[in-house]
This record gives sequence, structure tokens and C-alpha cells, in this order.
Amino acid sequence: MFFKAVEENIELRDRQKDSHTEPLLPPTPTYRTFDYVLVAHKVDDDMDQKAQRQRAFIQQLEKKNITITRIIHDDKVFFGLRAPTEMFLDYQYLLKVSDSCNWCGDVRGSVNQATRIRIVNFILHQTFINTGENLEELLMKDVFETMFCLHEKKMQKKLKKEWARWSGLFTGQPVNDVKCYFGEKVALYYLWLGWYTKLLVPAAALGVVVFLYGLAFFNTNPLIKEVCQSSIMMCPRCDKWCPVWQLSDTCTYAKVSHLFDNEGTVAFAMFMAIWATLFLELWKRNRARHVSQWKVYDWCEEEEELILEIVNDPNCNPKQFRHSYLRSTLVLTLVTLMLMLIIGLAQALVVFRVVAAPLMSEGSCKFIKDHANTVAIMLGAVLHYLTIQIMTRVNRWVSLKLCDIEKTNSFAATERNFTVKMFTFQFFTLFSSLFYVAFFLGRINGRPGDYVRIAGWRLEECHPSGCLTDLFIQMAVIMLLKQTLNNIFEFIVPWFRNCLRRKTAKKLQRKCGQCYRKACHNNQGRVEPCDICKLRDWLYNYHLANTDAFSLFNEFLEMVVQFSFTTIFVAAFPLAPLLALINNIFEIRLDAIKMVHLERRLVPRKTNDIGVWTKVLEAIGVLAVIANGLVIGVSSDFVPRLVYRYRYGPCANGSTHTHCMQGYINDTLSTAVVSHMAVRDDFLPDQMITGGGFNVTQCSYRDYRSDEDYTLTSQFWLVLAVRFAFVILFEHVVVVCKFIAAWFVPNNPIHVKNDRLIDKLARLKEELRMNCDHFGDPLTFQLATSSGQHFNVSNTSVYFCRSLANVGMLIH
Repeated sequence: MFFKAVEENIELRDRQKDSHTEPLLPPTPTYRTFDYVLVAHKVDDDMDQKAQRQRAFIQQLEKKNITITRIIHDDKVFFGLRAPTEMFLDYQYLLKVSDSCNWCGDVRGSVNQATRIRIVNFILHQTFINTGENLEELLMKDVFETMFCLHEKKMQKKLKKEWARWSGLFTGQPVNDVKCYFGEKVALYYLWLGWYTKLLVPAAALGVVVFLYGLAFFNTNPLIKEVCQSSIMMCPRCDKWCPVWQLSDTCTYAKVSHLFDNEGTVAFAMFMAIWATLFLELWKRNRARHVSQWKVYDWCEEEEELILEIVNDPNCNPKQFRHSYLRSTLVLTLVTLMLMLIIGLAQALVVFRVVAAPLMSEGSCKFIKDHANTVAIMLGAVLHYLTIQIMTRVNRWVSLKLCDIEKTNSFAATERNFTVKMFTFQFFTLFSSLFYVAFFLGRINGRPGDYVRIAGWRLEECHPSGCLTDLFIQMAVIMLLKQTLNNIFEFIVPWFRNCLRRKTAKKLQRKCGQCYRKACHNNQGRVEPCDICKLRDWLYNYHLANTDAFSLFNEFLEMVVQFSFTTIFVAAFPLAPLLALINNIFEIRLDAIKMVHLERRLVPRKTNDIGVWTKVLEAIGVLAVIANGLVIGVSSDFVPRLVYRYRYGPCANGSTHTHCMQGYINDTLSTAVVSHMAVRDDFLPDQMITGGGFNVTQCSYRDYRSDEDYTLTSQFWLVLAVRFAFVILFEHVVVVCKFIAAWFVPNNPIHVKNDRLIDKLARLKEELRMNCDHFGDPLTFQLATSSGQHFNVSNTSVYFCRSLANVGMLIH
């Protein structure tokens, strides 16, 4: 009982002392600023259900001592909300005694506006009326139209000048100011995006070098010459309408293919796999420096949510952890079904290309007729982009419903689960078609006399120069469309809303100009602004584009998907890092302008990391190693060229007068004789007549098969064995390099560890000093025991503190 009473007295004094502690920053007149604004449609009938629910919710807020200012404008009612000071003092005290959040700088001093908004936002969403409905349900039922927090004009103007402007494309970001205004979560997003953009510079530079390497041998490469000067007749690409064609007709295609399928792409793919690991490890160090500076290194979102629960309702019960095998099985089943649907859509795109190519071959346009396969692939890519836009909305809805089934115990846990599901669905939506092009296109289509068909249509096949160009076209179209169109719509829609808002705001301009009170125009004034000035400020924020919990998630998802494109299939598209770099330079300013100028203020959230996105990026890095190894080993012609050079080519046979790759294209082709019964059934007589009127008796196709019985040759099995050996060797070497890079670069800089150690020691000394100050006060604790005795602890506590000081443990 003695120590309990002492502890209670110390806690009481701590709270009294903290409430009078000199703030770290000069206090602002917080009573001039409203924490939140609710907007509802004006209802004249007091007996209307919406009006009754509005009053019930406002009454619940008033019971929590939230001050409410009501202003009517036209057919709308604005409710300005201002939380009491006691609510924030309780929050600060609970932070101080918490396990993970007590290092934060918010435990003392004045509470800034970002923290006030976060607390009030939580309380609004956890306020229920007598029908059991909360604010989210009332918004869905149109009881309230919307809710938003207000921009701070002074800070908003500063961010516009230093950050949210197009003229600052190549200037640094004021991350600390962003943190103070939008919270740590938004600041970490821009910190991560800036770091990602900076690290893209060496990747983009090397990608350009690889591209220029291919361009340097554009006209002198023997493989390109062999294609352009060839007189080989190739078998028809489709049934019925496609005629035989000369290999030399695809000279341009072969040149483009060599730009991305050359020896440099192997080294570049290895570099990008190691780059992804170094990027993540260096990001962790950069993050550690900033979160340590912001005093949120050990911050726990779940613990803050528990603190906010207590601030909202001191008698609340915790949301306990729950697990149900039935719910888990149901979620797993639904996720599997959703992935099957997404893969089915990818197969539908394959069928579209299979059907579109022969139909275009019989068209009237000569260009489309001559390039039917390429046009079909490009149309398939455009259709894939449209599918992505539609499925993004479907994926979000399904992910939210699955999270509702799981019934997590905190918003942070729900956000993590939603992120994993949404990214998984998006990944399959984006990459299912690309995986087909990379690893299946042209490998399961069969041969003349034994073609594989879908609903009677022949599967498409690769160009004799290789399949990598098809993958490049698919990636280039999706990346350019996705990044360009998304950025245009992201900026145009809020900008258009802003134009409409300006027209509406001008109606109040003259009316508010009649206010001559200096307090309304002086930011340092201590007089409540008039209703006209309040309304003008509220209308300014009301007409901005809406924001919600998905606003920042959408930005993260967009960038992580871009990171996937940049790393996973980079062997097929070395210019992907360059496109990502150019996009990100504009993306940073575009997002900044949106958040500061065109959108309502995001609810500031405090965190110490980008969350589960780190794990997602690590998984992408591992997948990039596997995918690039398979692209080089299976999709590209790097291994067949290697085998030909050292096993079947002129140099392997001792010839020194010709290039080592001379005859490679012809070596990769097999011949089909039209007189063969099975081949004759696949091709019509009209298809075997050339444009010059010559009848072709045999044609070539890409494969390693015998010309007599069409069985696979020994060269095919040798190339296949070397392909698998290369994939295994590539992946093991790169994975070992990734592990070494991760080990070599520690997550936390040494100075961060030392700073945290010194800070912890200082805080412990401060706590001990404060306790000794309490013990040393002349206050006498009267502690009643069962015998009715009283104890004076003043002398003992003073002796204890003096003893500590004498041994150097305290510094007074």
C-alpha cells in the first residue's frame, strides 16, 4: 500500500507538471482552428429520420465535451468541431506511460494540429448513436454528406513555395515539414519515393548503355544480316488466309529484337537483381536515420490505437485477438477463386490474340495485313491495360470484403491484410499475361502437321529472331499507358474540381470582404473569427478533391507495381528503369501539388515504417531473380546462341574465316515438306503460293526437329539442358550476391544506435531525477495501515536521492 500510494502521488504530480511544462515549440492559438468539419444537407423537417440521426450524433459528440459550431449555407449545414484540451492531455499522459510510444516527442509540450486531427478523426469514427450506427454508416446513408480536416494556410503556403511546385523538379524535399503537416506516414512515402528515384539513376544509366550497345551493332550484327539477306521461305503464320512469307520481310523486327536480346542484358539482369537488394538495405538505413530523428523509432500503431480507445472511452474493452479456422479456410478459398478468375482473364487475352492475328491477315489494310501478329500483340496490350483498370476496382472491393470476414482487432492489422490481398490480386492482373508471353508464347504451339489449337484457331508463335521482342512490346505499351494516363487523370480530375471550387468561392469573396475585424485577417490574433470568415475557409476545403484511407495506399501501390515492372522483366526491357526515373521525377511534384493544393488534407498518421510494403518489396526482389533467370535462360536466345557458338558454329569446327555466329538463324529453323500428309492437311494450296506466283514445296519454321520424321533433334535436348543449367547457376549466383549485399549493409547506421542509446540514458536519468524531486519535497505522505500508524517518508527519500548524487548517478 505504501508504494502504491507513492506511485499514485508521483503520477498525479507528473501529470500536473507535464501540463505546465514549457513547450518545445511556441504554442499556437489552437482555439482559432477547428479540428474537423462535418457537412450535412439541410433538413427542414425535424421529424425526418436523417435530421434525428444528425442530432443524435451531434449530441454524442457534445457528451465528449467537443465544442460544435453550426453554420448554415444555402442547403448545407456545416458543423465545426473542436476537441477539449483535457482530451489531448490524457493522450500525452498515456503516451508517456506506454511501452512503445513513450520515446515520442509528443509526450510533452503543446499538441500540434496534426496530432489533434488524428485523435479527433479516431473519436469521430468510434462514436455511435443509439441505433448502433457510427459515422461511416451515417455517411453511407447520406445523413452526413462528408467530413474533412482543414488546411493550415500558413503551412500550406510554405509547402507550396518550397515543395509543391513544378519549378522544383530537381530540388530536395522538405521531409521534416511534410512530417509536421501530413504526419510521418506521408513523409515516409515521399522519403521512400525520393530514395527510390535517386537509386534509379545508376540503373537507368546502365540500361541506356545496354540499349546503346545493341544499337551500336544495329547494322553490322551477323544475325541481323542473315535475316535481312535471307531467301528462306517461312511457313504460313495462321490457317487458311496467311500465305508463305520470306524471312527477310522481318528485317526491321530482327533489328529491334537485337536491341533488347543481346549479351549485355545478362549482365544488366544480374545488376538489377543485386540493385534491388542494395536499394532495400540502403532504404532501411535511410529510414532509420529519419525515424530516429523524429522520435518514432519504436512506435507501435496498435499501441497508439489502444491509447486512442481509452481517450475516447475510459471504460472501453480491448478488441481481443481472434482466430477461426473456418474464416481462414473461407478466405483462402475465395482468394484462390479470385486468382483463378484473374488467370482466366489472362487466357482470354491469349485467345483474343490468337483470333485477332488471322482475322487481321485477311483485312484490306496492307500494313495491318503484313504486320498482323505485331498489331495483334499491341491490341492485346491495350486490351490488357483496360482490363487492369476494371479489375483494379473489382480487386479493391473483393479485398475489403475479405478483410471484413477476417475481423481483425485493429486498423493497422486490417490495413496490412488489405495491402497483401490487394497487391496479390493486382500482381496477377498485371503480370499473368506477361508471364504467358515470356514463358509460354511460341513454345506450346506445335509444328506443321501437328499444331495446337484453341477452338479451332492455331496458337500464335514467336518470330524466328526470338520471343523477347513480344515481351518488350507488351511491357512498353503497359508501362507507357499506365504511367502516362494515370498521371494525367490523377492531376486533371482534382485540377478540374479546383477550377469549379474557385468559381464557387468567388461568390463569397465580396461578402467576406466586408469583414473589417483585424482578428479575422491576422494569423496571430486571439479573437474568434467571424462566421463569414469561418465559412469561407470551410468552403475552400469543402470544394477540394476528397481524400480517404486509400489515397496514400493508391500512391504506394502505383509505385510498387512500377518497381515490379522495373525489376522482374528488366532483361526484356532495359529501358524500364529510365522510364521509371522520368516518371518519378514528375510523380513526386504531381503528388505534392495534389496533396497541398488540389485535395483535402489527409489525416496525419504516425508510424515508423512503410509497413508491409517492405516485405512486398523483398518478395519482388526474390521473384525478380527467378523471373530474369528464366527470361534469359528460357525466353531469350542467349543460351541457343551460346551453344551454337561453342558446339555447332564455324568456330567450333575450326573455321577462322567467318564469324562464329554465321549460319545461326538457319540452324534454328526446321523444314516442313508440303507433300507430307499431315503438313498438307494444315495448309491450303493457295497459302503455298508466293506473291510472285511461285508454288512453294517446302517451308521453314522455328524449332529443332528432323526434316524426315519431325522428331526433336539432339541439339534441342542439349540446348534445353544448358537452359536449365544456366537458370540454376544464374539464380544461385545472384541469390548469394544478394545475401552478401544484405549482410554487408547493416539496417541501422552506427550513429543512430549511439544516439538512441544516449537518448535512452538521458530519459532514464530524467525520470529518476523527477522521482527524486517528488520524494525530496517536504510533502508528507500519510499512509494508513491496518494499525492506524502514519509514515513520514520525506527524510528517507531525501537520503536516497543524496546517496545517488554522491555516487555520480544523478546530475543536478
